[in-house]
Amino acid sequence: MTQLRVLITGGGRGIGRAIALRFAREGAKVAVAARTSAEVDAVVREIDAAGGHGSAQQMDVTEHGSVEAAVYRAVEFAGGALDVVVNNAGIFEIRPFDKMDIALWLRHVHVNLDGPFFVALEALDALYESPKPHIFNIASIAARQGFPGNTAYCATKAGLRGFSDALRIDLAAKKVRVSTVYPGATDTTIFDNVPGPWDRSKMNKPEDVAEVVWKAYNTPAGTNVDDLDVPPRA
Repeated sequence: MTQLRVLITGGGRGIGRAIALRFAREGAKVAVAARTSAEVDAVVREIDAAGGHGSAQQMDVTEHGSVEAAVYRAVEFAGGALDVVVNNAGIFEIRPFDKMDIALWLRHVHVNLDGPFFVALEALDALYESPKPHIFNIASIAARQGFPGNTAYCATKAGLRGFSDALRIDLAAKKVRVSTVYPGATDTTIFDNVPGPWDRSKMNKPEDVAEVVWKAYNTPAGTNVDDLDVPPRA
């Protein structure tokens, strides 16, 4: 099998890390991007140990210049093409609407919407060089339904779904697949500081999401992988 070339944002932990390691086990070249260098450096070591070839890219998805530079370096590392781009970086903070402030709203917009737009835009030419290009946008069940204290999160994840739907149409002629992934609550560090009676033992694990992404990438052409649900844990 040809060595896959992958770029993952928010790749330093949680779902992004799990996806990186899933592709690494298949021998892929995986560029992991995040704001925290120490985290992506650690994941690169895990990628290499798992049988892949990793590259750490410091990236702030809210800043176009940062995205442009990191994607350029990732494409160089990958040899000029990308087969898979995973827009996983995201922010989630519960705040009742009557306590919402403009700064938190805009932070959600910048990370959850601007980031995927910047990354897809900068990665497009490299995706066109792949025989089987695929963009995965990691949304949430909050893209489909409302939850208390989640006006900013639900709005931006629903916006990401709309972005995916329209992007899929625009890129169809170039045979770029675009999938939206809808995890439920997933046991990652994002819940460390979230108030509420969360039973994390019943949540999905990051590896569950990674397996959905891996299987979708490997489905034959013509298979509908537009919207991907993550099966609940038994």
